[in-house]
Amino acid sequence: MPTTPRDVEPRLLRAFAAVAETLHFTRAATRLYVAQQALSRDIRRLERELGAELFVRTTRQVRLTAEGERLLPYARRVLAAYDELAGAADPRSRPLLVDVGARYSTGQRILDAARAAAPDLELVARFHSGLTGAAAEIAAGRLDVSFGRVAGLAPGTRAALRHELVRLEPMAVLLPSAHPLAARTTVPLAALAGEMLYAADGNAATAEWTDLARELFAGHGIRLAAPFPEIDGEAEFVRLVHRHGWSVLATTEFADIPDMTLRPLTDPVPLSPVSLVWRRGLTHPGLRALRTAAAELARTHAWLHHPPDAWLPEADRALRAPSRTG
Repeated sequence: MPTTPRDVEPRLLRAFAAVAETLHFTRAATRLYVAQQALSRDIRRLERELGAELFVRTTRQVRLTAEGERLLPYARRVLAAYDELAGAADPRSRPLLVDVGARYSTGQRILDAARAAAPDLELVARFHSGLTGAAAEIAAGRLDVSFGRVAGLAPGTRAALRHELVRLEPMAVLLPSAHPLAARTTVPLAALAGEMLYAADGNAATAEWTDLARELFAGHGIRLAAPFPEIDGEAEFVRLVHRHGWSVLATTEFADIPDMTLRPLTDPVPLSPVSLVWRRGLTHPGLRALRTAAAELARTHAWLHHPPDAWLPEADRALRAPSRTG
C-alpha cells in the first residue's frame, strides 16, 4: 500500500468510518445526512488517494477488505482528534472571565441573570473592584469582561475596548450610624459641605471612581480623604472604615456594613455610569448572554432613566450612546 497522503479530508474519513461501521451505503448516507451517490463518490475518491480498495461490494453485501480493516482504527483516531480540535475551538468550551467589581454590584446582578438564562455556559466571576485595573487585565488577556465608568479610562485604553452603558446608578454616602446625617432618609449634597469622604484615592485600579468623586465634590465643599493603599477584600474594608471613621462615597448598590448607614444623595442626584466592557474582537456566547441580561434588567428596572435633577459629568454624557459592534 502506498504511503498515505499527507492531507486527507476529514469528510472522506467520516464517510469511510460510517460505511465500515454500518456495512451499508444507504444506512451510512442516512447517518451522515448526505445522498448515497455523494457518499459513494467520497469512498471512491478516498480509495484513489490511498491507492487501495477498502470495501468489497456485491449486490447483496458490503464488507471491509484487509486494507480497510487495517485502516479503520487509524481513521477513528484521526476523527477523534478532529473532534477534540473542534471542541477546543468552540467558544462555548472556554469559561468567560467576568469581573463584577464586588459581590453586591450591578455587574453581579447582570452576571446572575445571564447565568440563569444560559446555564450551559461557564461564566466565572472575578472581583477586581476597579475598571482601570480590570481594563489592564483585559488588555493582557487575563480577563474578558468587566463593568465600570468608561469615561474615566485613558483614551488609548478605551480605544482597545468595546462598551455598552447598562446603568446610571444613583450615588450614595455610607455614614457611621452615629453620624448626624445618618438620621435622614436622603442626604443633599449641600449637607456634606465640610465633610471628608473616602473615595479610594491612592488605589490605582479604581482611578476612574476617584476621578468621578473629585468632579462631584468640586464646588460643594466636600473633601477627599487622603490617599490610602489599595484595600483588598470586604473584611479589610470594614475594618479600615471603622478604624479611620471614614464616611464613604458609594452607590445605592452596596453591601450592608455593620454600624454604617447608606443614604442616597440628592439635590442634585449624582449618577455613576456603569458600562459593560469587553475587548475588541471578543466573540463568546457568554458575552451575548451578558448583553442580553443587561438590556433586560435595564428595561425592567429603568436603569438608564436620567432624572431631571441628575448630575453627570460632561465626559460621561458624551459616551452615553452604547457601542454595539463586536
